[in-house]
Amino acid sequence: MVIGFDAKRAVSNFTGLGNYSRLVIEALASRLPDDRLLLYAPRMRQSARLAAVLEHPNVEIRLPRGAVWPRLSGLWRVHRGLTSDVMADGVELFHGLSNELPLDIARAGIPTVVTIHDLIFKHFTRGYKPIDRLIYDYKFRRAAETATRIIAVSEATRRNIISSYGISPDKIDVVYQGCDARFLRRVTDEELSAVRRKYALPERYIISVGTIEPRKNQMLTLAALPQLPHDVKAVIVGRATPYMDELTRFVRANRLADRVVFVHDAPFDDLPPLYAAATVAAYTSRMEGFGIPVIEAINCGTPVVACTGTCLEEAGGPGALYVHPDDAEEMASAVCRLLDDPALGASMVDAGRGYVARFTPAQFTSDLLRVYRRAMAEHR
Repeated sequence: MVIGFDAKRAVSNFTGLGNYSRLVIEALASRLPDDRLLLYAPRMRQSARLAAVLEHPNVEIRLPRGAVWPRLSGLWRVHRGLTSDVMADGVELFHGLSNELPLDIARAGIPTVVTIHDLIFKHFTRGYKPIDRLIYDYKFRRAAETATRIIAVSEATRRNIISSYGISPDKIDVVYQGCDARFLRRVTDEELSAVRRKYALPERYIISVGTIEPRKNQMLTLAALPQLPHDVKAVIVGRATPYMDELTRFVRANRLADRVVFVHDAPFDDLPPLYAAATVAAYTSRMEGFGIPVIEAINCGTPVVACTGTCLEEAGGPGALYVHPDDAEEMASAVCRLLDDPALGASMVDAGRGYVARFTPAQFTSDLLRVYRRAMAEHR
């Protein structure tokens, strides 16, 4: 079988959507060694993480062809070009990995699947230009209406798709994302020591992993710090955006400079020991499609404090305490509970690991294939 993918994010994005895209491709490449997986991307961007995907002999990159399309790669991806290449390559099923499908993909006459991660732009508008919100809304709605099957990454996202676009619930499958295998193995003492030296980590710290932006709400962790013992610090790991200015002003105004460490360029392989060395992991986002960092932290043996009002309870289950995203006092109280009662944290991690076992790569792959089979059957 020949399966095509919109692989723009797999090639160019090294956070959430890119991680998901590469996880799908690698999982299927291992499970389906006799099938061809064609990755359609508007341009190539070399990276070690993409190179690992391309090591699979059944995975191939497809870039815009001919004299014109390489110069119009954005248009190629959404209309005419990519679909024509899909047809020429004999693709039998096409999967849009990041909320979109080519606008004319129906012309290919094949079953299609789209993964919709979230509709955050409709509900958390800060950081989105009005024109971008209109474009996203059109593309997401069009993909949801066109696709043979829709994958939602959580029940929360599934409900949002139904209420926002009037899509039949029967058309949507929830497929929970698997956690990268690097977070499933035990972190060695040598790795812990190395990462502590590399980032000058304190003995006790709260770790927060994710793009530093208003929606991720890292301010809640910083606002809780003055209410915590002075030796407890915050390690904020993620790509900086203009929101950094707001955080650094808060740090200066509250004289917290010696208690906050910002890490903007941590390699992916450093994340497991960064989590494992932490006392508490904080995931304080106001809205998510799912919340993979919660699962990553639990698998690394670190208890989690996360926020209510989104899908994070779905990700963390009993492996986390949950607080209001605007209540720094409640956040500090939850962290203090874990600091004062290590047995509570250990029991949460044990319960959480049992809960997040459903998010394994093997289960993820099986669920993907189930959706593919259903799409093939319904398209006939």
